Amino acid sequence: MKIGELSRMTGVSVRALRYYEEEGLIRPARGSNGYRDFCDGADEVVRQIRGLIECGLPTRIIRDILPYLDGPSDLLPQVPCAQMLDQVSAEREHLDSRIRCLTRNRDAVDAYLRAARKAARATVEA
Repeated sequence: MKIGELSRMTGVSVRALRYYEEEGLIRPARGSNGYRDFCDGADEVVRQIRGLIECGLPTRIIRDILPYLDGPSDLLPQVPCAQMLDQVSAEREHLDSRIRCLTRNRDAVDAYLRAARKAARATVEA
């Protein structure tokens, strides 16, 4: 598929897709005309990349861990780099912090909805 189609399928801009390619996150084939040709499944990879970026992971870490996210466990590095482990560990802590914040926000929204629906029912019944 061409870059415009991939953009429409994923909601990721063409500019962002080109950036992902520059960063080595995606590697489309090139046709004889020079156009990018994305394989089946590229949309899932792009959505995964987008989700990781939205979670705050930098592209340098995404590039390193992306091959291992859905692959078999035998793909994992045999001797992980200590610096990479530290960086990924720090990013995981950041994700945990964001998850806690999102959970608190979701719980607050749920509490609001319960109270608002209860008030709405009381108004209708009165």
